[in-house]
Amino acid sequence: MDLVNAMREAEAPRPRVARPIVLIGAGGIAHDAHLPAYKKAGFPVVAVVDRDRQKAEALAREFAIPFVGATIADAIAYAPKDAVFDCAVPAPAQTSVLPQLPDGAAVLLQKPMGETLAEATEILHICRRKKLIAAVNFQLRWAPNMLAARALAETGALGALHDMEVSVSCHMPWELWDFLKTAPRLEILYHSIHYVDLVRAWFGNPRGVYAKTVKSPRTADLAATKSVLTFDYGDDKRVFIASNHSHDFDPKMQRSFVQWEGMTGAMRARMGVNLNYPVGLPDNLEYIVRGEGGWKDAPVNGNWFPDAFMGSMGSLQRYVQGETTKLPTSVEDAIDTMRVVEAAYRSSEQGGVELPEIG
Repeated sequence: MDLVNAMREAEAPRPRVARPIVLIGAGGIAHDAHLPAYKKAGFPVVAVVDRDRQKAEALAREFAIPFVGATIADAIAYAPKDAVFDCAVPAPAQTSVLPQLPDGAAVLLQKPMGETLAEATEILHICRRKKLIAAVNFQLRWAPNMLAARALAETGALGALHDMEVSVSCHMPWELWDFLKTAPRLEILYHSIHYVDLVRAWFGNPRGVYAKTVKSPRTADLAATKSVLTFDYGDDKRVFIASNHSHDFDPKMQRSFVQWEGMTGAMRARMGVNLNYPVGLPDNLEYIVRGEGGWKDAPVNGNWFPDAFMGSMGSLQRYVQGETTKLPTSVEDAIDTMRVVEAAYRSSEQGGVELPEIG
């Protein structure tokens, strides 16, 4: 198979006919990612509701949303029967929002799926009890360069994959998100969770996790912002995440990439949004196949933000409409990502193996 064409044809899933979307939450992620992605994909957003009505009205004016509700009940009353609910609310609010939705509704939850495994389990039980068709917005899977990477790997050109690393060293302006100032869990739960989910998308659930997450003296008032996670997939694979969000020196040495190695090739995908956030750099994908020269640039059309958000909503809508039998980031799958996150925090708290004594 032509490798370039395989990567060029990789694209996020979209329904044949898009369903109307009701947006619950008018915060920054809705403004910067959800709505620009839906506009680009042609997904109609018919209503928005937020506790801050002025914020919802401003968003409605900017994105031509026809209805602004004062309450979730207002939005439900207005919504068409086939509407999809996009719950772009903070994690702690999910357990109060979900019970208000109609039984059997299709719903996309913002990540993380709660702030603890206990909250995630409660969310899972609510979705089961109400028979919600629910997915979690782990959208990195749908970033254009990640789709191209998947397409390249599936050609077999790289051989069996045995190594995957995520490396992020940058300056993240955490002060942009007020709710994170008092969050007891920060870096893994609100950022590296994307990479945890990506690792699971490639290799499934690990046997176990070794992790350490620590504070930075540069942001001592925040919870831990630097982490290392190593995943146990047996003795023939090395899979790890290393993240440092306090590297605020010259951008020359900042980095943000995912790298895979196979028996016959390798590839590296840059996640540009982390570099000079929130301006960012373009995403890309480079690859090399043994015996076919040096590193080459792969065709990548778009960036993680906002393009990947088309995939998370698109995959949900395709599933709801019976166009596919798989819902990759369903709550039934996302609970395993939350289990890995919980294991990482427990590993960090328990500490490493003490040095052995000598005689």
